[in-house]
Amino acid sequence: MAKAKEAAATQKVQYENRLKTRYKEEIISALIKNFGYKNIMQVPKVEKIILNMRLGDIKDNAKSVQGAVKELESIAGQKAVITKAKKSVANFKLRQNMTVGAKVTLRGQRMWDFLDKLVSIALPRVRDFRGVSPKSFDGRGNYSLGIKEQLIFPEIIYDQIEKVRGFDICIVTTAKTDEEAKELLQQIGMPFRK
Repeated sequence: MAKAKEAAATQKVQYENRLKTRYKEEIISALIKNFGYKNIMQVPKVEKIILNMRLGDIKDNAKSVQGAVKELESIAGQKAVITKAKKSVANFKLRQNMTVGAKVTLRGQRMWDFLDKLVSIALPRVRDFRGVSPKSFDGRGNYSLGIKEQLIFPEIIYDQIEKVRGFDICIVTTAKTDEEAKELLQQIGMPFRK
């Protein structure tokens, strides 16, 4: 029994994303060269990616909400958290604890897999794509972009969706400035507009 477990443990191959491998082998040294970091721990890295989908138009229909959440989960590869309204707003016909959206926070291996899929597969599938805006940094090294259609991801099948929806992607980095974060994302392969 113990020998079988040992054999299974040795056969288990550790999978590492190609983007993460490139980050370790090439991008870290390029960033050190560009910014003159004295310590490897100063080099900025991607900390987490947050996907956020607003569901304000279908908040009354539970079946539509579940369909949208399933789409977000299939894109992220991880379970989504349903967000609720914190307080009532009469002008928006919104009651406290009503479902208003869904979000997913990706870290580690899933984060690298999603970033690779976003840069190499999804963004090139956008119609009339000329690059993402270089002005969407928040001043602290984090980058946000909006996706207008979930159809650009290969997991979504056009015939099975109820409605074309968009969502927001926020890439959180450890960079201190926007310039460092932009260089990091450019090295990773984010297609910024000229």
